[in-house]
Amino acid sequence: MVEAKAIIQLEDVSLTLESGAGPVNILKHISFDIMAGESVGIVGPSGSGKSSLMSLMTGLEQATGGSVTVDGLVLDGADEDTLARHRLSRVGIVMQAFHLIPTMTALENVAVPLELAGVNDAFDRASHELESVGLAHRMEHYPAQLSGGEQQRVALARALAPEPAILFGDEPTGNLDGKTGRAIIDLIFDMSEQRGSTLVLVTHDPALADRCDRVISMADGHIVDDTGNTRSVQIKDEAPSKVKGGK
Repeated sequence: MVEAKAIIQLEDVSLTLESGAGPVNILKHISFDIMAGESVGIVGPSGSGKSSLMSLMTGLEQATGGSVTVDGLVLDGADEDTLARHRLSRVGIVMQAFHLIPTMTALENVAVPLELAGVNDAFDRASHELESVGLAHRMEHYPAQLSGGEQQRVALARALAPEPAILFGDEPTGNLDGKTGRAIIDLIFDMSEQRGSTLVLVTHDPALADRCDRVISMADGHIVDDTGNTRSVQIKDEAPSKVKGGK
C-alpha cells in the first residue's frame, strides 16, 4: 500500500494585515497537512479566517509568518509570475461570485485561461469540459444569457480544464438556491473523485462539510477542531497543544 503524501503543508502560518487602527492578526500560528486525494471542508463563523486561509493556500495572499507549500511549490516569497503560473496549471478555484467575463461566451471563458497557460488545444479542451458539466448546448451563450447555476458550471469547467491537482471552492453555492446548489456540489464531488483531485471547500454549510473526508473548524484565526484527521495537527499559540480528530 502506497502511503499518501502531503500536497498542502502549512507550518506555523500567520497573517497580519494593516488597518487604520493598526495591525490586525487574521491567522495565528496555524500548522497542518492536507494529503493528496483528501476532501477537506473548512468551516467557522464569519471573520474566523477561513477565506483568508484559502487565499494563502491558493497564493492570492502571502503569509506574514511561517511557510506554505502547495504541490511542491513554496509560496512564501514566490514572485507574482510564479504564483500566477502555479494557479493556471496546478490549482483550480471556484468562488461564490462566478467571475466570468461578460463579453466572452461560455466556451471563451473556459478556453482563454488555457491559452494563457500555453495549452495548444485550448478550445477543444474547453469544449470537452463544458460537455462534462452538462453545458454542451450552451457553449456559445454569454454569461447574461445563463442562469446562476449554469454560470457556476462554466466557472467549474474553467477551474477543472487545466487538470489541477487541487480544486478549491470558497462558498461555491453561496449565490445559488438550495436545489441548484446541491446539484453543483454533487458535480464538484463527482468530478474531483473521477480525476483524483484534492478538494478543499470553505463553507458555512454543515451538510456540505460533512460530505468531506475531514472538517477543519476555525474561530478567531485559530484551528479549534480537525475532525476526521488521523494525523497530529500542531496548534502553536500561547499554550501549544496537539489536536487529533476522528469521526
